[in-house]
Amino acid sequence: MTETASDVIARGTKVLLRRKRLADASADYEWRCDPELASFDAAPPLRISYQDFLASYLRDLKYESRYRSTYAIEDENGRHIGNVMYYNADIDRGEAELGISIGDKSRWSYGYGSDAVSSFVAYLFRERGFRRIYLHTLEWNERAQRSFAKAGFVSSGTVWRSGHKFVMMELLRDWLSEEASGSYDDPNTQTD
Repeated sequence: MTETASDVIARGTKVLLRRKRLADASADYEWRCDPELASFDAAPPLRISYQDFLASYLRDLKYESRYRSTYAIEDENGRHIGNVMYYNADIDRGEAELGISIGDKSRWSYGYGSDAVSSFVAYLFRERGFRRIYLHTLEWNERAQRSFAKAGFVSSGTVWRSGHKFVMMELLRDWLSEEASGSYDDPNTQTD
């Protein structure tokens, strides 16, 4: 996997999670313009020019936020295959919303998403101090719901947004054993 030690935030069994880079922009743009991928967010595909997207992308890279952060997902070959993020963070309540997209469709249904989610959640609980992570997934997206359940999320109801029904799922740090809540591989630990 391609990495710079300071960029890596977590490792799973199949994935490496790292800070975003300018080199990720073209794949991110392609994925955001894909109608099929956009349908999983109940959103229209991106329709702005690459130059406008890049200007916004550069701002996001330059100015970090404690309320929102996106990370790249790399597979075991160092290929950028998607992104995982937290947003809507409420620091006082210790909670944030999770989002994930495996943009590389050739990597769908091979466990990359659930490995990324499990690693990311452990990182958020252990390093960011969150106590609750929640998410929304479209009611019809049963594959995503199974993946999130595999990572420990449980359904906590449904919500309607812009005419779409979403299943809300959550995971509390208290639900996990101490071992599980810190089970991601610390990227700063040296291995042979």
